[in-house]
Amino acid sequence: MDRTASIRVWPEAVAANFAGMRNRAGAAAAVVKADAYGLGLDGVVPALLGAGCDSFFVARLQEGVALRALAPKARIFVLDGATAATVPALIAHDLVPVLSSLAQIDAWRQGRGGAAALHVDTGMNRLGLPPDETAQAARRLEGVSLALVMSHLACGDDPASPMNAVQLARFKDALARLPSAPASLAASGGVFLGREYHFDLARPGIGLYGGHPQPGHGPNPMQCAVQLTARVLQLRDVAAGDSVGYGASFLAPAPLRIATIALGYADGVLRSAGGHAEAVLGGRRARLVGRVSMDLITADVTGLEVAVGDDAELFGPSLPVDEAAAQWGTISYELLTGLSRRVPRVYEGGASA
Repeated sequence: MDRTASIRVWPEAVAANFAGMRNRAGAAAAVVKADAYGLGLDGVVPALLGAGCDSFFVARLQEGVALRALAPKARIFVLDGATAATVPALIAHDLVPVLSSLAQIDAWRQGRGGAAALHVDTGMNRLGLPPDETAQAARRLEGVSLALVMSHLACGDDPASPMNAVQLARFKDALARLPSAPASLAASGGVFLGREYHFDLARPGIGLYGGHPQPGHGPNPMQCAVQLTARVLQLRDVAAGDSVGYGASFLAPAPLRIATIALGYADGVLRSAGGHAEAVLGGRRARLVGRVSMDLITADVTGLEVAVGDDAELFGPSLPVDEAAAQWGTISYELLTGLSRRVPRVYEGGASA
């Protein structure tokens, strides 16, 4: 099928990023929630398995079930934890719930579940066991095979934040009050905070997919793993004062050449990108002008060598995903996970999905 837009994925780059994180931290699991951050479980997980990854994290039960089909022997943690209603499915698919409350611990024990992880809150104040319930948790965990005790850094992407040291101290205190088990604190950013944050297992996520683990703090150490491109459908010369797009919100300040590109908010391009973001055409950057519409965007390509049928890169090797996300008014996480399934994923060296 002729594609007007595509998401090109390099699974081997994902695998290389994982290997680099594992080497730095000593041991690592891969976070593949949200369909591998939008890149696609089917295309990414085999490469991670080939790189020796044997542990994965997902958010939802259904994600764990889908992943089990791809990784029958892997250890799969489900961050949402367990309820009385989900315990049977977690057991049936050999999934490890990350328990974050006394009620979840009780549900897992009463359901006669096997290995489980425990999430302790050290300052994020989302999921996780509050510090004042640690002693009760320790008692209720008797008889539970504790595979991991974990917490999550609120500011791991900012090495200058004092919150990191605060959470590290709180995590160590919690570990001292709980049954002995492997520990995990660092996600992608935490891996680069230093060895004291690594503990027994790191959980890289965005870094696997080429996002900068600590944006704004030096060059990105990760390989580019994904590229979004779309085809130029039409070129149009507009006169000074002519409008482009819905609402006539953009008026040409001078005679311009406008490229209409086959991508829009139905594909995941945020409307905030209009007038702010860039695309790369013929090796040069062009600014988007006018509003992002459902299926189309428009770019000022005045003075560029561009032809109908050329590809425009919205992010990728020539325009890093973190930079593109900033132009869209968001972060790389939202940019990647917001990409529509209408845009096919094309795996370098493999099939498309």
